Amino acid sequence: MRTLIFAINLTIDGNCDHTKMLANDEIYDFYTPLLRDTDLLLYGRKTYQLMVPFWPDVAKAQSMSKPANAFAQVFASIPKLVVSQSLSSVEDKNTTILRTNLQDEIQKLKRQPGKNIMTGGVTLPSQLMKLGLIDEYRFLIHPVIAGEGTRLLEGIPPQERFQLTLAESKTFKSGCVALRYVKQ
Repeated sequence: MRTLIFAINLTIDGNCDHTKMLANDEIYDFYTPLLRDTDLLLYGRKTYQLMVPFWPDVAKAQSMSKPANAFAQVFASIPKLVVSQSLSSVEDKNTTILRTNLQDEIQKLKRQPGKNIMTGGVTLPSQLMKLGLIDEYRFLIHPVIAGEGTRLLEGIPPQERFQLTLAESKTFKSGCVALRYVKQ
């Protein structure tokens, strides 16, 4: 069975606005192997539109640092599934829109052979969490106090409390800390 991983960058105060984060090669080097172990990216419309066409364009132009370009190439090569009722079409040939029953479709995808499925963002992962579909949580905590912005799971509590087990942690030179939790 495939593992559904929720991966997100956060500030110390729980902000998940990408404009408040550090962007450096150490972070791209961290995420690239995670992407290599993934063969489906699952996003809501907002997160999808933040990522595409930005990263596929970087992959084509090779316009950033070597680690960022490597991240972009892997990202661009992975099929994407965007959950949206409002998105009418996508230009990226590697993307499909999902409009049907989220729980049934994700359960089907998890039963298929393959590598990990990874999701990010706020709204869709909150829905997946409520449905009990997320198997693993990857939080990359940045040494920043944002003070404002969108907070992870703000106003969207899980339907029931559940315990996570810390499976791995890593501290970066930049002060970022990566935490990997699995559902008990």
